[in-house]
Amino acid sequence: MALKVPYLRWILACALFMAALLNYVDRNVLGLLATTIQKDLNISNQEYASIINYFLIAYTLANLLSGRVVDKLGVRWSLALFVAWWTMANALTGMARSLGQICGLRFMLGLGEAVCYTDSPKAVSEWFPASERGMAVGIYSAGGAVGATIAPVMVALIADRFGWRWVFAVTPVVALLWLFLWLWLYKSPTAHPHMTDKEKHFLAANLASTKASNAAPKETELALWQRVLREPLVWQLMLARLITDPAWYFFQFWFPKYLRDVRGLDQKGVAIMWMIFAAATIGFTVGGFLSGRLVKRGVIPAAARLWIMLISTCLAPLMGFVPAAPTVMTAIVMAMIVAYASTAWLGNITSLVVDIVPQRILGTAFGVIACGSALGGFFMNKAVAWFIDHRSYNDCFYVMAVLYPVALLLIWNLRKRANTN
Repeated sequence: MALKVPYLRWILACALFMAALLNYVDRNVLGLLATTIQKDLNISNQEYASIINYFLIAYTLANLLSGRVVDKLGVRWSLALFVAWWTMANALTGMARSLGQICGLRFMLGLGEAVCYTDSPKAVSEWFPASERGMAVGIYSAGGAVGATIAPVMVALIADRFGWRWVFAVTPVVALLWLFLWLWLYKSPTAHPHMTDKEKHFLAANLASTKASNAAPKETELALWQRVLREPLVWQLMLARLITDPAWYFFQFWFPKYLRDVRGLDQKGVAIMWMIFAAATIGFTVGGFLSGRLVKRGVIPAAARLWIMLISTCLAPLMGFVPAAPTVMTAIVMAMIVAYASTAWLGNITSLVVDIVPQRILGTAFGVIACGSALGGFFMNKAVAWFIDHRSYNDCFYVMAVLYPVALLLIWNLRKRANTN
């Protein structure tokens, strides 16, 4: 008899949390080490922006295609394969000796990492009803913020004692342990040997909805893509992420450099970034919890997500005041508030996609929507590098202060939209 695991769906959410944690540790170490690596390998600001853009180009392509991989292979195998891929790419980055090698390895990292955020929403759609999806998305999304919180401290300790190259050797061991756990634990909820009778009863309605969606007539690849690309809400959500995700990328890739280049912190001092990413963790979890509470009180799921995103929109313009902050700590506190707003927004726009996109095409649609994230990051990197070289960091903060209000106007009409499957 197979071992029955109580609260299995929440344990699976925690497994997705760990995948996101590994994802963000591997992604963020480069930004935290940027100034050190630039000096060691003689890399300019424009070349550093190019390194990030190699990652984002691959991330864009992978977002577009990984959704179909998830829909074809399923949640279990697609995430396992891509975690192994990106972990290897990150480990090899520690051996890079030139700009070209780093660019190639970050491109490989981008190809692997995107699936974490096309796979996880589909897992949530399979295992969680609408009233719990906001919290489930918040949990796995918080894994990224926790990973980003851990990374500054890890980088400060290892790079100072052993050199920057050894930082990239830490996560492969953890990733290997995660892979064994994931392959044992994750299976489809329709036939999971470790599910308790109580969990089966709880998920019955959600499973019936999933079966109905999957029982619909099969479409050809061309017809499916046409269906996704002709849907206006897909383009609205993609544009919203293109506009707003650059603010979150800025915290990961450029804010550590800002602290060193403008605020005068050293490599150890940059470990203060953990405070910003801790605030981001709170944004993911609290944002998901609050929208879930609204759903339980009878608010339409899509409307619940957008009301919480409206609060984020009111907080995000504080970004424009960071350059004028008189002390480092004041700047950090302002950045913490904006980071909270950014991740509360990001978690809820992810839940919004799960709420209104039919489950059987969710991976493909989410991949298209997530392309907006990577494209926005690509253009942001080019712009930031230009501002730094020709003007100052200040203009970057001013521009990002207006991104969220613009994006909210694009998608506010989706608040009455329901999932038609």
